[in-house]
Amino acid sequence: MIRSALKRSLTGLGRMAARQPNIVPTRSFLTKTTQYKANSLQAFNQSFKNSFIAAQKRCLTVANTAPIATVVTKPAVAYWLYFNAGMVFSIIVVGGLTRLTESGLSITEWNVISGMKPPRSALEWEEEFEKYKQFPEYKLLNRNMTIEEFKNIFYWEWSHRMIGRFIGVSFILPGLYFASKGHMSRRVAKQTFAITSLIGFQGFMGWYMVKSGLSEALMKEPGSVPRVSQYRLTAHLATAIAIYGSTIFVAADIIRQNKIASGKYPQATAAMLNNPILKRFRIASHSIGALMMLTVLSGGLVAGLDAGLIYNEFPFMGEGIIPPTNELWSDDYVKPTDKGKWRNLLENPTTVQFDHRTLAETTATLTTALWLYSRRLPLPKNARLAVNTMMGAVVLQVTLGISTLIYMVPLQLAAAHQAGALVLLTSNYWLIHALRRVPL
Repeated sequence: MIRSALKRSLTGLGRMAARQPNIVPTRSFLTKTTQYKANSLQAFNQSFKNSFIAAQKRCLTVANTAPIATVVTKPAVAYWLYFNAGMVFSIIVVGGLTRLTESGLSITEWNVISGMKPPRSALEWEEEFEKYKQFPEYKLLNRNMTIEEFKNIFYWEWSHRMIGRFIGVSFILPGLYFASKGHMSRRVAKQTFAITSLIGFQGFMGWYMVKSGLSEALMKEPGSVPRVSQYRLTAHLATAIAIYGSTIFVAADIIRQNKIASGKYPQATAAMLNNPILKRFRIASHSIGALMMLTVLSGGLVAGLDAGLIYNEFPFMGEGIIPPTNELWSDDYVKPTDKGKWRNLLENPTTVQFDHRTLAETTATLTTALWLYSRRLPLPKNARLAVNTMMGAVVLQVTLGISTLIYMVPLQLAAAHQAGALVLLTSNYWLIHALRRVPL
């Protein structure tokens, strides 16, 4: 804005100078005195023009080279976002435990404020238990449940919801403070607002998921199991991972921008990141990240259908590595309006588990290939550490996945497997960010 105003002012002065009359002595009847004055005025005008042009060039040069003041987000904002990312990590793990302990349908209402207080007296517990008894999970599965057993599943779901409330408050209040104090750039403020909005949407998704398991229609379907929809469960998981990943990327970018602004970012590292030889490796890292995400979401379908409780062996599924075709593409999951047997991919536990195995094996193989390829590249120290960590996380996650399967999904191993998936995704986020070019 300042540069534009300066240019307009100088241009206006130039036009004023140009409008000065140029007197050329062309008439023979001019006296010598008049001719002398005209020549003097012409020389003055030309001198003024030359001086003005030189001054204009000097001013524009200064304007073009003057630094523009930019707002750099404070590092404290990044640390706050990292804390919130850690809280999102914890709520995903607790959410997995809530599903594993079949606790997600224990609270049958969604009250943002009053729901924060759990039952305290015996009478309140009886009232809460009576609400639970009105829904399909109790009627079909838990008719013999005692009130002490109900308390156990209630507290799992209550804890999950309370962590979600805490995350919402932790984003909103400090975010407003940082924004009001000018500690955020405009871009970071917009990004933080988008993440906060996504958290609000996630609360809606959570209740939308729970409602699917409370539907009375489950009582009318032969052989139905009272549980949440695997589609809504996977969507809920995907939203949580989107919040987690975006929070990490914004925080990491703030730290990097501070180093660049303060001149502390190593020039040698920047030169290595801007090397064209890393282009293919950078694309491969993004591609493997997408494959990892797809594998995690397929794990959401496995959890939603309890598909980990069948074919508890590895690498075989029954008599072969691939289960029988009539099981993979069963007619039992085809609806009259369907064209083909595609529904098996999303609703058949056998097919869903086979898909998850295949995706996991493909992810592990390609990650190993990427790690081997990285050994030949001139990577900065941070990127090298990230790709090594990702390789280690893959080995750990494969081990946990196989152990969870062959031991028939014990609670501890299953929870560790779900946490391992987040660790693997985190290492990929680290690598992707560490490979970003630095404009120095």
